Amino acid sequence: MGQIDELWRYDGRRAVVTGCASGIGAHVVRLLTELGADVVGLDKHPPSTDIAEFHAVDLTDPASIDNAAVSIGRNVDALFNIAGVSSGIGDPLLVVTINFLGLRHATEALLEKMPAGSSIVSVSSLAAAGYRERLQVVGGLLNTRTIPEGISWCQRHPDALAGGGYRLSKEAIILYTMTNTAALGARGIRINCTGPGVTETPILDQLRNAYGQQYLDDIPKPLGRVADPAEQAAVLVFLNSQAASYITGQVLWVDGGNIGAAIARELEDGRAQWPA
Repeated sequence: MGQIDELWRYDGRRAVVTGCASGIGAHVVRLLTELGADVVGLDKHPPSTDIAEFHAVDLTDPASIDNAAVSIGRNVDALFNIAGVSSGIGDPLLVVTINFLGLRHATEALLEKMPAGSSIVSVSSLAAAGYRERLQVVGGLLNTRTIPEGISWCQRHPDALAGGGYRLSKEAIILYTMTNTAALGARGIRINCTGPGVTETPILDQLRNAYGQQYLDDIPKPLGRVADPAEQAAVLVFLNSQAASYITGQVLWVDGGNIGAAIARELEDGRAQWPA
Protein backbone atom coordinates (compact mmCIF):
# COMPACT_ATOMS: atom_id res chain seq x y z
CA MET A 1 0.00 0.00 0.00
CA GLY A 2 1.42 3.39 -1.03
CA GLN A 3 1.51 6.58 1.03
CA ILE A 4 -1.45 8.08 -0.84
CA ASP A 5 -3.55 5.02 -0.09
CA GLU A 6 -2.64 5.20 3.59
CA LEU A 7 -3.80 8.83 3.79
CA TRP A 8 -7.25 7.88 2.50
CA ARG A 9 -7.66 4.52 4.22
CA TYR A 10 -9.63 4.07 7.46
CA ASP A 11 -8.12 0.76 8.53
CA GLY A 12 -8.25 0.38 12.30
CA ARG A 13 -10.48 3.45 12.68
CA ARG A 14 -13.98 3.45 14.16
CA ALA A 15 -16.41 5.77 12.37
CA VAL A 16 -19.89 6.81 13.55
CA VAL A 17 -22.34 7.93 10.85
CA THR A 18 -25.67 9.60 11.64
CA GLY A 19 -28.29 9.35 8.90
CA CYS A 20 -26.64 6.13 7.75
CA ALA A 21 -29.73 4.59 6.12
CA SER A 22 -30.26 6.85 3.11
CA GLY A 23 -28.95 9.64 0.90
CA ILE A 24 -25.45 10.94 1.53
CA GLY A 25 -25.13 8.93 4.73
CA ALA A 26 -25.70 5.63 2.95
CA HIS A 27 -22.97 6.48 0.44
CA VAL A 28 -20.59 7.45 3.25
CA VAL A 29 -21.21 4.08 4.91
CA ARG A 30 -20.36 2.24 1.69
CA LEU A 31 -17.18 4.26 1.14
CA LEU A 32 -16.01 3.83 4.71
CA THR A 33 -16.61 0.09 4.53
CA GLU A 34 -14.53 -0.14 1.36
CA LEU A 35 -11.79 1.90 3.03
CA GLY A 36 -11.52 -0.46 5.97
CA ALA A 37 -13.40 1.43 8.69
CA ASP A 38 -15.27 -0.16 11.56
CA VAL A 39 -18.61 1.57 10.85
CA VAL A 40 -21.24 2.35 13.49
CA GLY A 41 -24.54 3.61 12.07
CA LEU A 42 -27.10 5.83 13.82
CA ASP A 43 -30.52 6.38 12.29
CA LYS A 44 -34.19 5.64 12.85
CA HIS A 45 -33.87 2.74 10.41
CA PRO A 46 -30.94 0.36 9.75
CA PRO A 47 -28.93 0.76 6.53
CA SER A 48 -29.09 -1.74 3.70
CA THR A 49 -25.29 -2.12 3.80
CA ASP A 50 -23.79 -4.52 6.33
CA ILE A 51 -21.95 -2.57 9.04
CA ALA A 52 -20.24 -3.43 12.32
CA GLU A 53 -22.94 -1.89 14.53
CA PHE A 54 -26.28 -0.14 14.24
CA HIS A 55 -28.09 1.79 16.95
CA ALA A 56 -31.55 3.29 16.46
CA VAL A 57 -31.67 6.94 17.49
CA ASP A 58 -34.15 9.82 17.49
CA LEU A 59 -32.27 13.12 17.22
CA THR A 60 -35.19 15.00 18.79
CA ASP A 61 -34.89 12.96 22.01
CA PRO A 62 -31.91 13.60 24.32
CA ALA A 63 -32.44 10.28 26.10
CA SER A 64 -32.40 8.38 22.81
CA ILE A 65 -29.15 10.08 21.81
CA ASP A 66 -27.55 9.40 25.19
CA ASN A 67 -28.58 5.75 25.09
CA ALA A 68 -27.06 5.34 21.64
CA ALA A 69 -23.84 7.02 22.79
CA VAL A 70 -23.58 4.64 25.74
CA SER A 71 -24.26 1.65 23.50
CA ILE A 72 -21.45 2.64 21.14
CA GLY A 73 -18.94 2.03 23.90
CA ARG A 74 -15.27 2.33 23.01
CA ASN A 75 -13.30 4.93 21.05
CA VAL A 76 -14.75 6.89 18.15
CA ASP A 77 -12.12 8.03 15.65
CA ALA A 78 -14.37 9.79 13.15
CA LEU A 79 -17.86 11.26 13.48
CA PHE A 80 -20.00 12.02 10.43
CA ASN A 81 -23.04 14.20 11.26
CA ILE A 82 -25.20 13.68 8.18
CA ALA A 83 -28.79 13.15 9.35
CA GLY A 84 -31.14 15.99 8.50
CA VAL A 85 -34.46 17.15 7.10
CA SER A 86 -35.57 20.05 4.92
CA SER A 87 -38.03 22.88 5.44
CA GLY A 88 -40.33 20.85 3.23
CA ILE A 89 -41.56 18.89 6.25
CA GLY A 90 -43.45 22.02 7.29
CA ASP A 91 -42.31 22.15 10.92
CA PRO A 92 -39.57 24.77 11.47
CA LEU A 93 -38.98 23.85 15.10
CA LEU A 94 -38.55 20.18 14.22
CA VAL A 95 -36.13 21.13 11.42
CA VAL A 96 -33.89 23.05 13.84
CA THR A 97 -34.15 20.32 16.46
CA ILE A 98 -33.06 17.52 14.13
CA ASN A 99 -30.57 19.44 12.01
CA PHE A 100 -28.73 21.33 14.72
CA LEU A 101 -29.84 20.74 18.31
CA GLY A 102 -29.79 16.95 17.98
CA LEU A 103 -26.54 17.07 16.01
CA ARG A 104 -24.93 19.16 18.76
CA HIS A 105 -26.19 16.85 21.51
CA ALA A 106 -24.92 13.76 19.67
CA THR A 107 -21.54 15.34 19.00
CA GLU A 108 -21.04 16.31 22.62
CA ALA A 109 -22.26 12.93 23.86
CA LEU A 110 -19.57 11.25 21.76
CA LEU A 111 -16.71 13.68 22.35
CA GLU A 112 -15.58 11.93 25.51
CA LYS A 113 -14.97 8.83 23.40
CA MET A 114 -12.83 10.68 20.83
CA PRO A 115 -9.04 10.50 21.32
CA ALA A 116 -6.41 12.86 19.96
CA GLY A 117 -6.20 12.40 16.20
CA SER A 118 -9.95 11.93 15.77
CA SER A 119 -12.16 14.19 13.68
CA ILE A 120 -15.70 15.44 13.12
CA VAL A 121 -17.45 16.49 9.93
CA SER A 122 -21.02 17.79 9.63
CA VAL A 123 -23.27 18.62 6.70
CA SER A 124 -24.42 22.24 6.40
CA SER A 125 -25.88 23.62 3.17
CA LEU A 126 -25.54 26.19 0.41
CA ALA A 127 -28.63 27.75 2.01
CA ALA A 128 -26.31 28.91 4.82
CA ALA A 129 -23.90 30.79 2.55
CA GLY A 130 -24.87 34.11 4.12
CA TYR A 131 -24.03 33.01 7.66
CA ARG A 132 -21.64 35.93 8.25
CA GLU A 133 -24.51 38.39 7.88
CA ARG A 134 -26.52 36.66 10.63
CA LEU A 135 -23.92 36.13 13.33
CA GLN A 136 -25.99 37.86 16.02
CA VAL A 137 -29.15 35.89 15.23
CA VAL A 138 -27.48 32.50 15.02
CA GLY A 139 -25.30 33.31 18.03
CA GLY A 140 -28.39 33.37 20.20
CA LEU A 141 -29.17 29.77 19.30
CA LEU A 142 -25.53 28.76 19.79
CA ASN A 143 -25.58 30.21 23.30
CA THR A 144 -28.14 27.62 24.40
CA ARG A 145 -26.67 24.45 25.85
CA THR A 146 -29.36 21.76 25.61
CA ILE A 147 -32.10 20.63 23.23
CA PRO A 148 -34.88 21.99 25.50
CA GLU A 149 -33.04 25.33 25.85
CA GLY A 150 -32.64 25.53 22.09
CA ILE A 151 -36.31 24.78 21.50
CA SER A 152 -37.27 27.43 24.04
CA TRP A 153 -35.01 29.97 22.31
CA CYS A 154 -36.63 29.22 18.95
CA GLN A 155 -40.10 29.63 20.44
CA ARG A 156 -39.09 33.06 21.78
CA HIS A 157 -37.54 34.10 18.44
CA PRO A 158 -39.92 32.86 15.71
CA ASP A 159 -38.54 35.38 13.20
CA ALA A 160 -35.20 33.53 13.28
CA LEU A 161 -36.97 30.49 11.79
CA ALA A 162 -38.18 32.37 8.72
CA GLY A 163 -38.12 30.15 5.65
CA GLY A 164 -38.88 26.98 7.55
CA GLY A 165 -35.94 26.84 9.98
CA TYR A 166 -33.59 25.17 7.51
CA ARG A 167 -31.31 28.16 6.91
CA LEU A 168 -30.97 28.81 10.64
CA SER A 169 -30.15 25.18 11.39
CA LYS A 170 -27.46 25.01 8.73
CA GLU A 171 -25.94 28.38 9.66
CA ALA A 172 -25.75 27.11 13.24
CA ILE A 173 -23.78 24.06 12.06
CA ILE A 174 -21.17 26.28 10.38
CA LEU A 175 -20.76 28.54 13.40
CA TYR A 176 -20.77 25.60 15.82
CA THR A 177 -17.93 24.12 13.77
CA MET A 178 -15.93 27.33 13.81
CA THR A 179 -16.48 28.22 17.46
CA ASN A 180 -15.29 24.79 18.59
CA THR A 181 -12.15 24.74 16.45
CA ALA A 182 -9.69 25.99 19.09
CA ALA A 183 -11.03 24.03 22.06
CA LEU A 184 -11.12 20.77 20.13
CA GLY A 185 -7.79 21.53 18.48
CA ALA A 186 -6.21 21.72 21.92
CA ARG A 187 -7.33 18.11 22.37
CA GLY A 188 -6.00 17.08 18.96
CA ILE A 189 -9.48 16.80 17.43
CA ARG A 190 -10.37 18.35 14.06
CA ILE A 191 -13.85 19.64 13.18
CA ASN A 192 -15.14 20.72 9.76
CA CYS A 193 -18.34 20.89 7.74
CA THR A 194 -19.44 20.89 4.13
CA GLY A 195 -21.92 23.11 2.32
CA PRO A 196 -23.61 20.99 -0.34
CA GLY A 197 -25.50 22.49 -3.23
CA VAL A 198 -28.62 20.80 -4.60
CA THR A 199 -28.08 17.06 -4.22
CA GLU A 200 -30.33 14.21 -5.31
CA THR A 201 -31.36 12.79 -1.93
CA PRO A 202 -34.70 12.12 -0.20
CA ILE A 203 -34.61 15.73 1.01
CA LEU A 204 -35.28 16.85 -2.58
CA ASP A 205 -38.51 14.88 -2.52
CA GLN A 206 -39.56 16.84 0.58
CA LEU A 207 -38.83 20.10 -1.25
CA ARG A 208 -40.57 19.03 -4.46
CA ASN A 209 -43.67 18.05 -2.55
CA ALA A 210 -43.70 21.29 -0.57
CA TYR A 211 -42.64 23.86 -3.17
CA GLY A 212 -42.71 22.20 -6.60
CA GLN A 213 -39.91 21.30 -9.02
CA GLN A 214 -39.51 24.93 -10.15
CA TYR A 215 -38.17 25.82 -6.70
CA LEU A 216 -35.21 23.50 -7.33
CA ASP A 217 -34.83 24.46 -10.98
CA ASP A 218 -34.42 28.12 -10.02
CA ILE A 219 -31.31 27.45 -7.92
CA PRO A 220 -28.27 28.25 -10.13
CA LYS A 221 -26.18 25.24 -11.15
CA PRO A 222 -22.98 26.28 -12.95
CA LEU A 223 -22.16 22.65 -13.73
CA GLY A 224 -25.58 22.27 -15.30
CA ARG A 225 -26.81 19.54 -12.96
CA VAL A 226 -27.52 18.62 -9.36
CA ALA A 227 -24.95 16.69 -7.32
CA ASP A 228 -24.99 12.96 -6.88
CA PRO A 229 -24.93 11.95 -3.18
CA ALA A 230 -21.77 9.94 -3.85
CA GLU A 231 -20.01 13.20 -4.78
CA GLN A 232 -20.94 14.73 -1.43
CA ALA A 233 -19.95 11.55 0.42
CA ALA A 234 -16.45 11.54 -1.09
CA VAL A 235 -15.73 15.01 0.28
CA LEU A 236 -16.96 14.08 3.76
CA VAL A 237 -14.79 10.98 3.80
CA PHE A 238 -11.82 13.10 2.68
CA LEU A 239 -12.30 15.64 5.47
CA ASN A 240 -12.24 12.95 8.16
CA SER A 241 -9.28 11.15 6.58
CA GLN A 242 -5.60 11.61 7.31
CA ALA A 243 -5.30 13.32 3.92
CA ALA A 244 -7.00 16.33 5.56
CA SER A 245 -4.95 16.21 8.78
CA TYR A 246 -4.26 19.99 8.81
CA ILE A 247 -7.76 21.12 7.85
CA THR A 248 -10.00 22.22 10.70
CA GLY A 249 -12.60 24.90 11.42
CA GLN A 250 -13.60 25.07 7.76
CA VAL A 251 -16.76 24.97 5.70
CA LEU A 252 -16.02 23.39 2.32
CA TRP A 253 -18.60 24.42 -0.28
CA VAL A 254 -19.50 21.43 -2.45
CA ASP A 255 -21.95 23.45 -4.50
CA GLY A 256 -20.93 22.92 -8.10
CA GLY A 257 -19.59 26.49 -8.35
CA ASN A 258 -22.73 28.28 -7.14
CA ILE A 259 -20.99 30.70 -4.75
CA GLY A 260 -18.15 31.39 -7.16
CA ALA A 261 -20.58 32.20 -9.97
CA ALA A 262 -22.56 34.51 -7.67
CA ILE A 263 -19.42 36.47 -6.79
CA ALA A 264 -18.54 36.72 -10.48
CA ARG A 265 -21.98 38.16 -11.20
CA GLU A 266 -21.48 40.80 -8.48
CA LEU A 267 -18.20 41.84 -10.07
CA GLU A 268 -19.75 42.03 -13.51
CA ASP A 269 -22.65 44.10 -12.19
CA GLY A 270 -20.26 46.58 -10.64
CA ARG A 271 -21.47 46.01 -7.09
CA ALA A 272 -17.95 45.10 -5.99
CA GLN A 273 -15.37 47.75 -6.87
CA TRP A 274 -11.67 47.10 -7.26
CA PRO A 275 -9.37 49.92 -6.03
CA ALA A 276 -7.93 52.14 -8.76
